[in-house]
Amino acid sequence: MTTVIECRPPVAAKPATDLNAVKTKQQAAWSSGDYAIIGTTLQIVGERLAEALDLRADQSVLDVAAGNGNATLAAARRWCKVTSTDYVDSLLARGRKRAEAEGMKVDFQIADAENLPFADGSFDAVVSTFGVMFTPDQGRAAAELVRVCRSGGRIGLANWTPEGFVGQMFKTIGKYLPPPAGVKPAANWGTPSWIETSFGPAASAIVAEPRHFVFRYRSAQHFLEVFRGYYGPMLKAFEALDDAGKGALARDIVTLVGRFNTSGDDTVAVPGEYLEVVVTKR
Repeated sequence: MTTVIECRPPVAAKPATDLNAVKTKQQAAWSSGDYAIIGTTLQIVGERLAEALDLRADQSVLDVAAGNGNATLAAARRWCKVTSTDYVDSLLARGRKRAEAEGMKVDFQIADAENLPFADGSFDAVVSTFGVMFTPDQGRAAAELVRVCRSGGRIGLANWTPEGFVGQMFKTIGKYLPPPAGVKPAANWGTPSWIETSFGPAASAIVAEPRHFVFRYRSAQHFLEVFRGYYGPMLKAFEALDDAGKGALARDIVTLVGRFNTSGDDTVAVPGEYLEVVVTKR
């Protein structure tokens, strides 16, 4: 008996995603527009996180992917020794101006969330509000937060959830401008299961609670104008589309705002769900 073996060409392996290239594009996106215009409206989230962490005077606090400094200012207002970091210098400059206006002493420093330039166990608390969740290498970024936090210290996070308004906004944008293959959704950070998997081995306790930040604007069109003009990821999405695509994305964003709007009138009051996380390092 003759056995015939069918020979098939080997299946080519998919090329690994160049996360450094992704990071470079993200940095360009966050450097565009003026995120501080939107970031300033989120200040209450930083204040709530500072209370959830029970920050004490003179504790050393690191704000990672700090943007224009919401969590930075919240910690500084509690007399903490704060180091505020981001990889976008223009955002740190806005945070510096805010701190100077309030007479607060803060150390501002350019830093990559995936490769923090600090020794192991340098800080009593490490925080990030809607910042570190956007890193391309999620596991590495989580490991860096753990590494620079001291034993018994706390890691505090505020991360948009997949089901919430911002998670759905990114899903809507993704229909028109899909993320690079192999890049995990930023909203993973807004799920308790991912938090447990990423931080559980190093934690003595994890508390994860869903919270809401309410986006308040004059109208759905006003929301679109502000985010299209100042929010880097949306600005870049519109820039990449032709006129028909721009029109379709604009309509979808306005529809999404309407779906989540609870104001009962023409103004916007959209609850944006996020996960507030406090990890105590063992």
